[in-house]
Amino acid sequence: MRKVTAFLVSLVLIVLVFPHQVKFKYDFYQLKGKPWNYPDLVAPFDFAISKSADQLNAEKEEVRATAKNYFKTDKQVYPGKKKELNLALEKQLTSKSSSLKNQMMQVCNALIDSLYKKGIIQLGEGFENKPADYDIFLLNENLAEEHQLNDFFTVQTADDFIKSKLSLHSGVEYSTLIPIMENAIAQTIFFDKEESAKDLNQDLQNISPTHGGYVKDQTVILKGELVDTEKFLALESLKKEYDKQSGANSGIVAVLIGQVLVVSLCLLVLAIFLLLFRKDIFLDNAKLLFILFLIVLMVTLANVSVSYEKINLYILPFCIIPIIIRAFFDTRLALFAHIVTTLLIAFIAENRFEFVFVQLVAGMVSIFSVIHLRNRSQFFLAATLVFAAYLLAYSGINLMQEGSFTGISLNATTCFAFSALLTSFAYPLIYIFEKSFGFLSDVSLMELSDTNNPLLRELALKAPGTFQHSLQVSNIAEEIIFQIGGDALLVRTGALYHDIGKMTAPAYFIENQTAGNNPHDQLSYEESAKIIISHVACGTELAKKNKLPRQIINFIQTHHGTTSTAYFYRMYQHKHPDEKIDPERFRYSGPLPFSRETAVLMMADTVEAASRSLKTYTEQSISDLVENCMANQIDLHQFDDSDITFRDIHRIKEILKKKLNSIYHLRVEYPTN
Repeated sequence: MRKVTAFLVSLVLIVLVFPHQVKFKYDFYQLKGKPWNYPDLVAPFDFAISKSADQLNAEKEEVRATAKNYFKTDKQVYPGKKKELNLALEKQLTSKSSSLKNQMMQVCNALIDSLYKKGIIQLGEGFENKPADYDIFLLNENLAEEHQLNDFFTVQTADDFIKSKLSLHSGVEYSTLIPIMENAIAQTIFFDKEESAKDLNQDLQNISPTHGGYVKDQTVILKGELVDTEKFLALESLKKEYDKQSGANSGIVAVLIGQVLVVSLCLLVLAIFLLLFRKDIFLDNAKLLFILFLIVLMVTLANVSVSYEKINLYILPFCIIPIIIRAFFDTRLALFAHIVTTLLIAFIAENRFEFVFVQLVAGMVSIFSVIHLRNRSQFFLAATLVFAAYLLAYSGINLMQEGSFTGISLNATTCFAFSALLTSFAYPLIYIFEKSFGFLSDVSLMELSDTNNPLLRELALKAPGTFQHSLQVSNIAEEIIFQIGGDALLVRTGALYHDIGKMTAPAYFIENQTAGNNPHDQLSYEESAKIIISHVACGTELAKKNKLPRQIINFIQTHHGTTSTAYFYRMYQHKHPDEKIDPERFRYSGPLPFSRETAVLMMADTVEAASRSLKTYTEQSISDLVENCMANQIDLHQFDDSDITFRDIHRIKEILKKKLNSIYHLRVEYPTN
């Protein structure tokens, strides 16, 4: 019931974030430059043809090039400068006669009046190199008078004007007035940036975004007709208007029904895939919810991107889903989840075919790049490969559609780069999801399987024999799982930690004992069995204390299953032949192995430990040992809860024999004939 609820909630959430208007049914973006392969298209209503981005940009550039430049006059400058001039002249001409003084002041005042009547313009940045006949507009109250730059003085031409006029008067007295006159020169006409920008913005707003159009029932394009640039713009304009008009139209019930059917089919296919190929995940509520959560989250983000035109859909890191799922599960599930997510998002994407193609290629590449996830640097390699896949797939489609490289925009390349960069953040997300959902990734397994891990270092110091045994078992178990199928890194890591409980009493285990020193000689058989059996519980407690993942603890708890300490049990029977013995006192409490990995560890652990007691190492003795150990475990039903088959067991026996022969340096005897 919980699984049905999870799928129903996911269905509702995805349908809720879907846009609920009728969608234009023709996916024509990939047809640019190709024949129209749909039926004749007739305009369902009047619509205008939108100009292309290049056309609008060209018109805007033309408006900017011909924009009016407005200047304004500062009327406070002239009175102030004239007053300063007369005060300076009075001071300078004190020693002159009254008539000469009046004459010189009249000449200077006439010159300054001429300057300020014409005006002195400030030519800021952008106007210095303009021609003399360049048109500008001088604001006079609410009127704008058209002028040319040479209608006004500049500071330099005003200075030249004064010098030339004063030089016409004889006598040295006028030349002494030049510095005073130059101090009276000041700019009165300034560029009005605010008014010029306001006028430019108004002209830009007046640019029509459309040109021409179609009336209702007019043929837009015929079947087989070439989709050239003009037809493409007409189709794009029709789609935009169609989407706009259908937003509030009738038919929303039908749209919702269609969306429910489509989303239901996608989720149903995902559920069937999990049931058939990954039933363990389907039965695990946490894992199922995690996968559905990722899909719903990505569809929601995609819808947000589509709703806001400023956010390009290709910015989103869609490839992060297959990378994260691969880190926790397997490549098949990662690819399938990515396909389902891509198909769902395609229904809200603009260019559906392009989107699906680009995302599927990039998603596959991302999975290939982390197929053997062993270190953090692979995430950055994956991001680089994803970017390359995006760019190549997108470029290929655009070259097919446009027939040139002009369609490959810098904006799209930037979006792909940003998406690839976000994809590299899969590493911290994997850590977060590990802690939130209790999962275990390959990266964490690699860190745990490092023999320099503090817990393994402690095992090597306190119980060196057990440490060597664990290394040997991990190599054997990893090889078996690699051959029969399963998580090799998980079984290797689990094998390294399966006997950490022996650290609490290392001397009681034969692999750590020195010759002639066996502490069991001082104990009863029952006490010895209790100590041996306790290493499972001690290992579990030690693992929890060191915060080992639940998946690793499973190996510690199941590697002996419900078998017994056979040696001490038999010795106790021999010593107490008449006593009715409770075998549970000599039996491990379990549980039984419940996966291929835990079952393989039990086999490898038992056979490797038993091989140390062989008196002679021959091909036959090793074969008999493997057969007896495996037969005993089967008779005790130790593999009843694990998905291991008799075919697997036969293959495992062969691998165990081969590995032990290699360990003890035995050569296989080849037939002579």
